[in-house]
Amino acid sequence: MRILLVGAGGVGAAFTAIAARRDFFELVVVADYDLARAERAVAALEDPRFVAAQVDASSADAVAALCREHGATHVMNAVDPRFVMGVFEGAYAAGADYLDMAMSLSRRHADEPYAKVGVKLGDEQFAQAGEWESSGRLALVGMGVEPGLSDVFARYAADHLFSSITELGTRDGANLAVHDEDGNELFAPSFSIWTTIEECLNPPVIYEKARAGEPDGGWYTTPPFSEPEVFEFPEGIGPVECVNVEHEEVLLMPRWVDAERVTFKYGLGEEFISVLRVLNTLGLDRTDPVTVPSSAGPVQVSPRDLVAACLPDPATIGPRMTGKTCAGLWVTGTGKDGAEREVYLYHVVDNAWSMQEYGHQCVVWQTAVNPVVALELLANGTWTGSGVLGPEAFDSLPFLELLTAYGSPWGMEDR
Repeated sequence: MRILLVGAGGVGAAFTAIAARRDFFELVVVADYDLARAERAVAALEDPRFVAAQVDASSADAVAALCREHGATHVMNAVDPRFVMGVFEGAYAAGADYLDMAMSLSRRHADEPYAKVGVKLGDEQFAQAGEWESSGRLALVGMGVEPGLSDVFARYAADHLFSSITELGTRDGANLAVHDEDGNELFAPSFSIWTTIEECLNPPVIYEKARAGEPDGGWYTTPPFSEPEVFEFPEGIGPVECVNVEHEEVLLMPRWVDAERVTFKYGLGEEFISVLRVLNTLGLDRTDPVTVPSSAGPVQVSPRDLVAACLPDPATIGPRMTGKTCAGLWVTGTGKDGAEREVYLYHVVDNAWSMQEYGHQCVVWQTAVNPVVALELLANGTWTGSGVLGPEAFDSLPFLELLTAYGSPWGMEDR
């Protein structure tokens, strides 16, 4: 297996650190728009299987050319979702298989954004599923932690725990904090603020099987931060208020797993929600450039890119971060014995552990470990398939067993 990794930011660098301990691949080309960043990720490994390169992820032609140059068999997408289609189409043009951790962007309904779906997450990729399948090639989409591991949990619950499922509810929470040198807590998102703004301020999507006969196929939207609930997270994290957020699981799980309802709720916290509301009010969540006067003349700046540039790089905050992050799936329904059942399948990572063991903060590490596991399963032939497929389309047990073998076990609580 020869892998082209597109993106050497926090998640991409963590991917390389995890993969460097495995032997299922021949080469990883670490590519980024910023060549120096790719070179730093490679230099940290001291492993000849990794080489650095420069690439423009927005250009399918550039991705395809780099893929051909290095004979890549698989393209691993670790950049913001705004670049998904360039990397996705570049991989296809070069004859490589493809994985990502976030899917093509949505576009809200023009007239009723808080009731009806418009273009859904992943629609642009699924529109090309026939071409991928007919060519015998695989695009494994949504293979991070959420989406990704949460979707593996959905497959596991359907196959091994439940005879019928009422709700698949992804619930994400943490007790993370970042402090400055004087011990003051900072506002420092642990993941890409560009992506966080995108998913938190878009209309959240919910799936209900009872609506499957309607034009939108069972999916509908609500206002941002709707349906707040307090969810109890395991391993000392405790209760966290969670709200509806747009996320790929809701668009993926119903395609392969039978459930009455599918939701995604994120434990953002009151401060984070307040910041996001202010950004939205001021128009700082916009992605289209605005003209800004300067001493050198007018310049074009994307407000969201400016916000991202002003905040700490998530890849650098690990040494100042404390706490744990939890990704998981809350499932209700009827168990295999015919009795009502409620379980929470989860994966917790302690920042102190991931920093000591890998040198990467827990949120990016937890995201990165899952595509490494998936690539190893593809390399050894345990997972096979063609078309545009989500993690739910594959056997969950080999994945969960290998994740545990990587030294990061998952857990389950009956509730």
